Amino acid sequence: MAELDKEAVVAALNRILESELAGVVRYTHYSFLVFGFGRIPIVSWLREQADESLMHARAVGEWITTLGAYPSLTIGALLDAHKHDIGAILRDSLDAERAALQLYRDLLALVADRSVALEEFARRMVEVEELHQAEVDKMLRKPGDVAAFATG
Repeated sequence: MAELDKEAVVAALNRILESELAGVVRYTHYSFLVFGFGRIPIVSWLREQADESLMHARAVGEWITTLGAYPSLTIGALLDAHKHDIGAILRDSLDAERAALQLYRDLLALVADRSVALEEFARRMVEVEELHQAEVDKMLRKPGDVAAFATG
């Protein structure tokens, strides 16, 4: 196995940590802004996403300290377009899922054939983020539409 570039891996993990922590804040914030007949299941889903982002952040933080480094205290970008209809929230979520997926793919590229455990972690997270992106894409489709909402 090739040697792990610890500095680059820790930097990638810190970017992921910051992104996941931003996800906690973003999904929680959006859960406050849902109104109407479908409020209860949508709020529940948003809060589940916030909880999952926190679990991901914890796992990433543990990897950072396992590598002997210091986890970032920064939270990733929190963009708010001040458009809070469900469609806008889901489109923002889709963009966030795409960004998270890319961060995990970047990590995978750094650790592939260098650390079995980190490679498996990155692969699992790529799978999770791909499934999240697919789920949000399905939520954005009009009932009866089979074609994907957006490619990415």
